Amino acid sequence: MSQYVAVIGTGIMAAGIAAGFISHSIPVVILGRSKEKSSDCLRKAIQLAFKIGLHGGNASLDAAAIEAAQVSATMEDWEAWGECSWVIETVAENLELKKHIFAFLDDKVPADIPIGSNSSGFPITKITADLKTANRMMGAHYFMPAEVVPLVEIVMGEKTDPVFSERACQIYKAIDKKPVLVKKDIPGFLANRIQHALMREALSLVQEGIASPEDIDDAVRYSFGFRYAAVGPMTQKEISGWDGMANAAKEIYPSLSNITNLPPKVVQLMAEGKTGMKAGEGFRKWTPEEIQQTSNSYSKRLKAAFDVLNMD
Repeated sequence: MSQYVAVIGTGIMAAGIAAGFISHSIPVVILGRSKEKSSDCLRKAIQLAFKIGLHGGNASLDAAAIEAAQVSATMEDWEAWGECSWVIETVAENLELKKHIFAFLDDKVPADIPIGSNSSGFPITKITADLKTANRMMGAHYFMPAEVVPLVEIVMGEKTDPVFSERACQIYKAIDKKPVLVKKDIPGFLANRIQHALMREALSLVQEGIASPEDIDDAVRYSFGFRYAAVGPMTQKEISGWDGMANAAKEIYPSLSNITNLPPKVVQLMAEGKTGMKAGEGFRKWTPEEIQQTSNSYSKRLKAAFDVLNMD
């Protein structure tokens, strides 16, 4: 039997993370605050694993064998840390809670086993401050839905040994994920920094009345966003030529938004509780039927994008 991957947490992300390993016949232990919660999360993870089974190349996985290979427990009850190849924490975004968990792992997990945090906001350097084995600890940031989106950001803290971060990258390559190595523990890591740079400009254009949210969506989806399903921005410019980009940049860069606070329109939305689909309204109102239709379409398009990314 392969070594376990220990997933600490019982939420949506934990189930998705676990599913990626289960679908590749790697046994998982899900560790939660209670056996009931961890068992429920494990059931969801197994269901997701079969849903994505074709992507993992294991369409004929035996249900009984898969279920028998998995374990659910509480973190305090689990003792087989030495049988783990990778430990990943994915609990609520609470710094003190994460620091408490990592201090526990620092003491319990053998020093040769890498440990990651799925935190999207807290630097791994801050989470692991003063821990004696911080050299084997790193960020391991997934994107929702974790069982579908290929990217995992492996973020090195100030004390992370490259040997361990490279091992984490290899673990994810083995399950057909796309790990990227972020060599410095900076806010937003890699993908979110790029995404927020785009959102800052998009929201500024809405704030200034230059374009509607709908037209911004179409401008991104049907121009460079469309191309990015085929190649990333750096390769796309290698194809089209850096000279054209450089000439355009001279004109465009000086006029780009450099705001450091949210635009007033977004602040107003938040104050009014208009947080998007979950509230029934954001920049626009959403009916239950529209929410369901958009969610279904989003899932289908993600599947199609996944297939495109895996074309030779």
